Amino acid sequence: MANGWTPERRAKQSKLIKTWKPWEKSTGAKTTEGKAKSKMNALKHGCRGAMVRKLEASFAEHNRMLREIRNEIC
Repeated sequence: MANGWTPERRAKQSKLIKTWKPWEKSTGAKTTEGKAKSKMNALKHGCRGAMVRKLEASFAEHNRMLREIRNEIC
């Protein structure tokens, strides 16, 4: 009984939602401002971590290459 919802209440809510079908009415952002705002959701909800790791790996490789060049010159 999480959050005070009994199995009966969950079943009733599930049945109601299936009759409403809100996913069929969802159209997403329409304005440029709304689209820009929704585009940032990935940064707030998980993809940012993967992106940061890729950038860090890229910077590490870049720094390694710079050290190699510096060692060849000096």
